[in-house]
Amino acid sequence: MTTTAPSSTATTSAQPGKYLTFDLGGEIYGMSVLRVREIIRLCPVTPVANMPRHIRGVINLRGRVIPLVDLRARFGLPAAPDHDRTCFIVTEVAAANGGLRPYAVVIDSVREVACLTAADLVPTPDFGGAIDDRFITGMARTESSVITLIDIDSIAAADATAAIHDPAAGDQPTP
Repeated sequence: MTTTAPSSTATTSAQPGKYLTFDLGGEIYGMSVLRVREIIRLCPVTPVANMPRHIRGVINLRGRVIPLVDLRARFGLPAAPDHDRTCFIVTEVAAANGGLRPYAVVIDSVREVACLTAADLVPTPDFGGAIDDRFITGMARTESSVITLIDIDSIAAADATAAIHDPAAGDQPTP
C-alpha cells in the first residue's frame, strides 16, 4: 500500500499587477494601486467618540468627511509617533449599498509602486492559526524583501461589521 504526503493547496488571491508599497511598523506592505485614490500629507483629524482604538477619527478632504484608520493599531503593531514621512492613503472601498465609499488609512511612509508578476506572488504561509490573516491576500517576493499584500476592502468591511454589531450595546454579530 502506497501513501502520499498531503499536497499543499494554499493559494493566493493577490493578482499580478501594480502595487503601492509602504512601510508599517518596520515591515513592507502593499495594496493594489487600483484601490488608491490619492496619498496626502498629515492633516487635522477629528476624533469621534466611542470608536475602536484603531479608528483615529475622520478627516475633511475638500469637503468630504472620510473615516481614518490607523493600520498600525488595526494590525496590533506597537504605536509610534507620526513623523515627516507619515501620510494618509485615501482609497475607495465597497459600500453596503453596492457603490464605493471613501476610506483612509495612516501609514508610516510610502515606498514605491511595484510591478508584481505571477512568479513574485506566493500564498500566505500557514501560521497554524496563530495570526488573523483575513486581511492578507498573499505575499510577494522581491530581490531584497517580502511584501505583505493586504485587502483594503476586507479591512473596511470588518470595521463596518464592528460598528453595526456593538458588543457594548448587547448586540452580538452572527458567526
